Amino acid sequence: MSTMSATRDRITQIYHQPLPDLLFEAQRTHREHHDPNAVQLCTLCNIKTGACPEDCAYCSQSVRNKTGLVPQELMSVEAVLAEAQAAKANGSTRFCMGAAWREVKDGPQFERVLEMVRQVAALDMEVCCTLGMLKPHQAERLKAAGLKAYNHNLDTSPSYYDQIITTRTYKDRLETIQAVSSAGISVCCGGILGMGESLQDRLELLEALGRLDPAPESIPINCLIPVKGTPLEDASPIDSIELVRTIATTRILFPKAMVRLSAGRVQMSDELQALCMLAGANSIFTGPVLLTAPNPTRSHDEEMLERLGMVPKPLA
Repeated sequence: MSTMSATRDRITQIYHQPLPDLLFEAQRTHREHHDPNAVQLCTLCNIKTGACPEDCAYCSQSVRNKTGLVPQELMSVEAVLAEAQAAKANGSTRFCMGAAWREVKDGPQFERVLEMVRQVAALDMEVCCTLGMLKPHQAERLKAAGLKAYNHNLDTSPSYYDQIITTRTYKDRLETIQAVSSAGISVCCGGILGMGESLQDRLELLEALGRLDPAPESIPINCLIPVKGTPLEDASPIDSIELVRTIATTRILFPKAMVRLSAGRVQMSDELQALCMLAGANSIFTGPVLLTAPNPTRSHDEEMLERLGMVPKPLA
């Protein structure tokens, strides 16, 4: 089905069908467009840590949240390249570089990031960045440097957004996504579950993602990892079945997208992760740290995939 034609009623109908029917539809959709036994391994490198002026309620890197995080300056090109080489050696085909910035600013630091993109792209890996808000000319320069994808999440529904962030608007996010699309860069855009939002907010988020034109080619589904010192430090985890339903609904709405089981896997059993993959998730982030949050070890992920009879997805 076309995501553009997915009304809230239709999204709700998909989500609420009996779980066996939902999983069957998601798996059938998944098999039409993807290898059901392959999982893309990605690595996320935090190239600049902390001191972000945004007030995102979930984030350990905001200066407004007293989390005890020690800020770190932008990494050198050589250090990032070494991390990318190690990630490739460990089976990752996608390398994402994240900087705790509100927005990209022209100047020496952006020039350094462009050189990081060039050198990682030369390794024959998919290169992704998440650097905050972008202007059209900056997106074009990233594209010229070899950037494959840009991550800029909507985070939650338009209705719930101002409960989580007040320092930038939903419109700001959409403008950056438009700049990325216009530059010919693949859009990676998803959200975070478990921030106190309602089920209707999650369905509204899927509706908002479906209105993006073109639809995102990569959709990370993050589960909140509550961080002490943030406003969401006492948030309750999302129900496991609700997570599986959300992933399955996402797979049906976005048949060709990579649905990435992202933050929060450290809190999940292998059985829950297997169910998420059965529901259509086909990518995970590997390595012991995801930006500043804990993540399962590579050896654990290798063992889990072996138990499931699944394999890392090769670079297309």
